Amino acid sequence: MLALYFILLVCVPLAIIMTFTAPRLAITVAVNQPAYLVIQNSNKSLTPHRAITSQQLDNDELLLRQASKANPKPPPKLPKKLAFMFLTTTSLPLAPLWELFFNQTSYYNSLYNVYVHADPAQKHKPGFFDNRIIPSSKPAYRHTPTLISAARRLLAHALLDDPSNYMFILLSPSCIPLHSFNFTYNTLASSTKSFIEILTNEPGWYDRWAARGPYAMLPEVPPEEFRIGSQFWTLTRSHAKMVVSDVEIWSKFNKPCVRKDTCYPEEHYFPTLLHMRDPQGCVSATLTHVDWSVSDHGHPRTYKPSEVGAELIQKLRSARLRYGDGGGTRKDSFLFARKFSPAGISQLMNIARDAILN
Repeated sequence: MLALYFILLVCVPLAIIMTFTAPRLAITVAVNQPAYLVIQNSNKSLTPHRAITSQQLDNDELLLRQASKANPKPPPKLPKKLAFMFLTTTSLPLAPLWELFFNQTSYYNSLYNVYVHADPAQKHKPGFFDNRIIPSSKPAYRHTPTLISAARRLLAHALLDDPSNYMFILLSPSCIPLHSFNFTYNTLASSTKSFIEILTNEPGWYDRWAARGPYAMLPEVPPEEFRIGSQFWTLTRSHAKMVVSDVEIWSKFNKPCVRKDTCYPEEHYFPTLLHMRDPQGCVSATLTHVDWSVSDHGHPRTYKPSEVGAELIQKLRSARLRYGDGGGTRKDSFLFARKFSPAGISQLMNIARDAILN
C-alpha cells in the first residue's frame, strides 16, 4: 500500500507537468517550422523534393545554392524529361498552340515539365500555363543582368522540381514549335550535349565586352574568352547545374553597363560561361530559328499573320543551323522559331495539325 501511494505521489504531478508543457513544445516546433511554397507544375501530385522554403524563393542566392546541390544526372531507371522554360512579362500569347503541342497524347505528360517566369506586376489571363509560373518571378529588363537572373531562376526551379528533367529549353513568348512533341523529344533526349550558340570575333564584340567599363571584366573574363550567342538555348542537366552554381563569372556580368547600346548580357553570359567551363560538352548552335535580315531597334524580324502558312513552316524547318566554335559539319534541325506576332495565333492554329505537329 505504501509503495502504491509513493508511485501515485511521483507520477501524477509528472503527468500534470507533461500535460501543460507538451502543447507549448508543439507550438514552438510549429513556429520554427519554415513555411513552404511549392512549384505547381505538371500533372501529378507534388513530391517532397519539390518543396522550396519561402526564404529561398525571396533570395536568389539561397535558391541557387539549393539548386546547385541537385544531382547532375537524372535517375537512370526513369524516363528523361524536357523542361520547357518560358521567359515572359505578360500571359503567353501563343499558349493555345503550345497547349496543342503538349497535349498531342496523354502519354507525353510524363515526359515534360513547363516553367514560366513572368513579371508579377503584370496581369495574366487564366489558361493552360496558370500553375506553371514560378513563385520567385521578378521583373526583368533589357540591357540589364536581370534577364540572366530570370533564366537562372528558371533553371533553379526546374532542377529542384524534378530530378528527371534532362534538357532545359529557354523560350520566349514569341516562340513556336516547328515539329511534333515526339520529334522534339526524340531529338533532345538522345543528345548528350547542350545546344547553345557560341560565337567569337562577332562585329562589335569588343564594345560589348567593355560595356561595363574597360577593365570591369578582368581578370576573370579576358577579351579572348568573351563569347556572343543567342539568348535562347537548350542545356543538359549538368550544364544547368553549372549555371546555377556559378559565382565567379556571374559576378562580372552582374554589373550595370555604362553603355546601353552595347549591353546585352543575356547574349554574352551563357555562351561565355559554357565556353570557358565545358566547350566540348556543347553543340555551338541555337535550335531556335530567328531572322536577323530585318532588324527593328535591335529586335529580329516579326512574322505577321499574313506571312504565316505551311510554306513558312517548311522554310524554317529546312533552314541550316549556324555553328560557332568547333561546330564542324553537323546537320541538326531547328526545333523552334521566333518571332511570331500574337495576332497570328488564328493562322498558326489553322496549320498546326497538318504543317507543324504532323
